[in-house]
Amino acid sequence: MALINPYINFNGNAEEAFNFYRSVFGGEFATLMRFKDMPNAGFDITENEANQIMHIALPIGKNVLMANDVPELLGRVSEDENRSKISISAESREEADRLFKGLSAGGAIEMPIGDSPWGSYFGMFRDKYGIEWMVDFDPKHKGEL
Repeated sequence: MALINPYINFNGNAEEAFNFYRSVFGGEFATLMRFKDMPNAGFDITENEANQIMHIALPIGKNVLMANDVPELLGRVSEDENRSKISISAESREEADRLFKGLSAGGAIEMPIGDSPWGSYFGMFRDKYGIEWMVDFDPKHKGEL
């Protein structure tokens, strides 16, 4: 079965965001590559961008959350636009609560986590980096879609 691996673009704070995500999910980065590590990236970067993230990957279960910082010459990522949501299917209510509480810290809760009309335990929020998340626990599926 295919896996979905979300890829997020940041405006220079990918490393900060991913350290935060790692503090919630645990684990270690599978990849952390800076622009200065790839001198032949196909475009010129500024001195300020040299330490920014060209690619970062954090394994979460069988999936991988990935990101990069977008160099200035490619334009800024609009942090106010409605980006696609990242959906997490938790294996228990306790895990759902832990992930919701951890990831939503400093962000804006769109729908508090709780029992939904469709029978799952569900909540939505935008984290402090502008990324939108949905956390769900469906006892009928136990973490599987």
